[in-house]
Amino acid sequence: MSAKFHFINHACFMLEKNNSAIIFDPYLDDNSEGLTAKDIKVDYIFVSHGHFDHLGSAFEISKNCDATIISTAEICGLAQEAGCKAHAMHLGGTFKFPFGKVRLTLAFHGSGVPGGHACGIVIDFYGTKLYFAGDTALFSDMQLLPKLDAFEYAVLPIGGNFTMDPNDALIACKLLQAKYVIPVHYNTWPPIAQDVEAFKAAVEDETDSKVLIVKPGNTIDID
Repeated sequence: MSAKFHFINHACFMLEKNNSAIIFDPYLDDNSEGLTAKDIKVDYIFVSHGHFDHLGSAFEISKNCDATIISTAEICGLAQEAGCKAHAMHLGGTFKFPFGKVRLTLAFHGSGVPGGHACGIVIDFYGTKLYFAGDTALFSDMQLLPKLDAFEYAVLPIGGNFTMDPNDALIACKLLQAKYVIPVHYNTWPPIAQDVEAFKAAVEDETDSKVLIVKPGNTIDID
């Protein structure tokens, strides 16, 4: 059975499978569908770091549908103080949830919260295996991630300025060797404007990965 990958906006996306739904970095501002926190019905909320365009509406969504926030200890501490359900993890940590295994990975970026760290997420969601890099610079230890936990999909930022640009993300693709790459975190604002078709052409010319371009508001099936 395939999972539904719904790209909402910026770096925010949902996965749905087996009558369960999860959301990543729920920044909903100016999304093309006009979705608000009240429209989001999920079981779990993943947050890569505390910057406004990633933490987004996480606390409001959690309270609205009793969803559990999964993130670093610092983010989860703030979530619990706000009255939300949370499961704290940290870099290198793994845990088996009802839907499958989660690993928090390194991400080289600001945390957005005092004393914290940004993270990436490797998830096995009812057999759909995906790596969400969050906001990160390129780092060579990306090559270790598929050795720790296999995944077929890599969701990577390509916008530059705050994260990897397309050239660095191309190198990341070579290190990760995912079957499919889904670019995010680009064209939201002028400083992160990029030519995603050029990125796709470069990745597919220089690697065995296939780039899946998903426009905001669209949904695709992933295995």
